[in-house]
Amino acid sequence: MESVPSEDSHSENNDDERVYFVPLRWWKEAKGSMPEGSEGKEGVLYSGVAGSSYAGPMKIINNIFNSDLMFGLKREEESSMQNRENGEVGVSGRDFALVSGEMWLQALKWHSDSKNAIKDEKGCSSTEDDMADIYPLQLKINVQKETKSLGVRISKKDNAPELFKRSCKIFGVDTEMLRIWDFSGRTTLFFLNDKSKISSEGQKQSEEIFLELQVYGLSDPSRCKEGKKDETNSSFKMNGSAFCPGEAGSLGLTGLQNLGNTCFMNSALQCLAHTPKLVDYFLEDYAKEINHDNPLGMDGEIALAFGDLLRKLWAPGAGPVAPRAFKAKLARFAPQFSGFNQHDSQELLAFLLDGLHEDLNRVKRKPYIEAKDADDRPDTEVADEYWHNHLARNDSIIVDVCQGQYKSTLVCPICRKVSVTFDPFMYLSLPLPSTTMRTMTLTVVNNGINGITQLSPYTISVPKNGKLQDLTRALGIACSLGLDETLLVAEAYNNMIIRFLEDPSDSLSLIRDADRLVAYRFMKDNSDGPFLVFTNQQMEKQQTHGKSTPNWKAFGVPIVSKHCNVTKGSNLRDLYLNLLNSFQISTEESLENLDLSNKMERMAETEGTESTHLSSSMNGEDSSSDGGLDFYITDEKGIVKDSKISMNEPLEINQELRLLHVLVYWSDKQIQQFDSQLFSPLPEVYKSGFLAKKPQESASLYKCLDTFLQEEPLGPEDMWYCPSCKKHRQASKKLDLWRLPEILVIHLKRFQYSRYMKNKLETYVDFPVDNLDLSAYISHRNGKSYQYMLYAISNHYGSMGGGHYTAFVHHGGDQWYDFDDSNVHPISKEKIKSSAAYVLFYRRVVEG
Repeated sequence: MESVPSEDSHSENNDDERVYFVPLRWWKEAKGSMPEGSEGKEGVLYSGVAGSSYAGPMKIINNIFNSDLMFGLKREEESSMQNRENGEVGVSGRDFALVSGEMWLQALKWHSDSKNAIKDEKGCSSTEDDMADIYPLQLKINVQKETKSLGVRISKKDNAPELFKRSCKIFGVDTEMLRIWDFSGRTTLFFLNDKSKISSEGQKQSEEIFLELQVYGLSDPSRCKEGKKDETNSSFKMNGSAFCPGEAGSLGLTGLQNLGNTCFMNSALQCLAHTPKLVDYFLEDYAKEINHDNPLGMDGEIALAFGDLLRKLWAPGAGPVAPRAFKAKLARFAPQFSGFNQHDSQELLAFLLDGLHEDLNRVKRKPYIEAKDADDRPDTEVADEYWHNHLARNDSIIVDVCQGQYKSTLVCPICRKVSVTFDPFMYLSLPLPSTTMRTMTLTVVNNGINGITQLSPYTISVPKNGKLQDLTRALGIACSLGLDETLLVAEAYNNMIIRFLEDPSDSLSLIRDADRLVAYRFMKDNSDGPFLVFTNQQMEKQQTHGKSTPNWKAFGVPIVSKHCNVTKGSNLRDLYLNLLNSFQISTEESLENLDLSNKMERMAETEGTESTHLSSSMNGEDSSSDGGLDFYITDEKGIVKDSKISMNEPLEINQELRLLHVLVYWSDKQIQQFDSQLFSPLPEVYKSGFLAKKPQESASLYKCLDTFLQEEPLGPEDMWYCPSCKKHRQASKKLDLWRLPEILVIHLKRFQYSRYMKNKLETYVDFPVDNLDLSAYISHRNGKSYQYMLYAISNHYGSMGGGHYTAFVHHGGDQWYDFDDSNVHPISKEKIKSSAAYVLFYRRVVEG
């Protein structure tokens, strides 16, 4: 910044008097490599404050010219500046430097000539092209000597619309801290040469100083020989979307090239590369903290590779970066990520965070510390002890920023021994509600007084690791089961019942998705008779060696009824026909057939002859003109015994039997007289496959947290050794959040793995963006904020074994960007929520 000279003092060549506004990291890289004595003066630090909070005349001006950009720059104290200069505060996209023209030329030459300079594919690295990457900005400065402050106004009137738009992105201080270091020494002149006047009333008046600022490295990098842009339009098309990657707000908006199925790596890296404090840390001199003596580390190679990659991503005007060097280091220390197969972004993230921690662990020699049980001590005391023990062995930027602590409580089911421990966590892996719940479809057969009233399929949700009692309870609610009713659940296979599910403690995991379940609804009673199980069969002709062979095959829904005073074959037939009465097609012919059946039955009883109305031979030929039904006693497997039931003879039933299996042979003519619903196949418990349409599941992030924190028994493979019983027990476990980190990483467990299958859950999780409030989930209130703001998302699109990863990153204000490998483009805030969200990154919001 400089005061524009008056006409009488104007020199033809005042380039040396110009002040250049550059990214601080760009300047520091050059400054550290310049010859000794040529790096210029020490910097004077100014912190930006919003115009509305800036005291003095500028506040009044701001109220008048509220369309202009107003902000203040407050000069830091000497000690504060010295600490910041020594590296206590990192360098991010909101740290800038003011340098003189001579210093800028030296820095530009070093960046242009150095072999470490980041070069554009089209060669936009020459000094001539870099000179084009400058634009002037008109400022007005007001000096407040008493507060060591500068008031800045950027007027729309004094600047072209596009320059004003860019300056708003650079100097906006409402959302993020702005820091400007003056290495030119020109700001000191403002305080020495303040032109404030004394009014006639004795009050001091302030006068604005008109300034011209040369902004470098923050305009469009597209101004190269092969890609000059229209000067009247600062935005250009990149990957189909318009945005200005060279503006101040575009620092860090750099894509990563896909090296071959490396989108999983690119997604995780972009989220970490935009994590507050990590960016500042790796853009500073982090190499001094590398722990070369840590046997759990990688001699700092992972940290160096990540730091080098992050610096390239945050270079001004950088093009898409090829992360080959980082991938090579990754494959060396984590062979599971070698090659070019698709992997899991969360697994990479877990390895990288742990690797960075060990490479940067400030603890050179880890002491041995024996864990102690709580022994009825206060939780606060025990938690602090565990945390201090953890920090005695683990101390790094990753621990500072990303690690929290949760409380783990185990209870022995036998002796009720309680064990409490406090363990650190790097991220939270939350189960989705659909991972704990299971969707099942069953057909309910309503057995009313007047027969079966209907066959109704019901789809219910039950605990995945639940019991049969959970299924019958959910099904009873779905079908509005009365207090005087009960359900009998059975599994059918090939249209025959193969087993009844009656033990309430049976695990639902025994039921597969391809199984077919049917539930029979009965009135509760105390009858001791057996259940009658009717299996329907019809004649089918099979071609065997060119010949047609008749064969009986089961079809339709098996029918189950209670034994109701069945003493002979006609009673059994009447019971069966009564059950099917509501499914009979109401035609005159059907009614006549039913009357004929009753008449012939009475004649047979009187004359002592067997009714032939509903009989048919075993070879499938009808023995009656209307085509009837034949009944056979059979075993549970449906293998016909030579025991055809005679209609007018007593039916001998062993009352000790619980189930009586009956085969019912149908003729084609008889089948046509009944509703086809009776003969439709039962649905599968869960219909999977490409064409299967499953309703979109949804859940809130808070519901996922509730599921994660609820008490549950350990699995048989995770038995806990009880110190009291001296045996392994299937204890119950309860987790509670105790200490939350500054950066909270939440992993949504979308991928399920088992011995037999892999599956991805497409559940839509409704997660807060601006205000994740965890106050209700923290067990220990330590005075810190429990409000979090989302700043990055790792997304996975597609199914298991394939798919594609991208990242959404917040970049100030309400602006989000979609990082799709090399492509980077803006995305609206409304579109960042989807069922593809896989890993969520939150940062703590400081209250007040």
